[in-house]
Amino acid sequence: QVQLVESGGGLVQPGGSLNLSCAVSGVTEDFYRIGWFRQTPGERREGVGCILSTDGDTYYRDSFKGRFTISRDSATNMVYLQMNDLKPDDTAVYYCATDLSGGPIWLIPERYQHWGQGIQVTVSS
Repeated sequence: QVQLVESGGGLVQPGGSLNLSCAVSGVTEDFYRIGWFRQTPGERREGVGCILSTDGDTYYRDSFKGRFTISRDSATNMVYLQMNDLKPDDTAVYYCATDLSGGPIWLIPERYQHWGQGIQVTVSS
């Protein structure tokens, strides 16, 4: 079974940084995407960006470019979300997920089939 486990969340002050990790296992397909999403209470789950299994290319929503960076370690099947200059509005539950469908890249939850449990990130003084 495909499994994803997030780690590295917690409490950070505004302007600080966090590096979230996603441990991916059980994927047998050669081509897939790992996406990062976040969700706050009462809001829709929002796509942050994704990384491709083939060449490591990354894609981001415009609002996250520059501050957030997705990377991977293909040897260990770990995917990371480096978050810098964090703001209170970044407070959310963050999820990693897999898209095995191929085709165009859509940073929407409906395109992703397997999800981690999510991890809390709180940005506060």
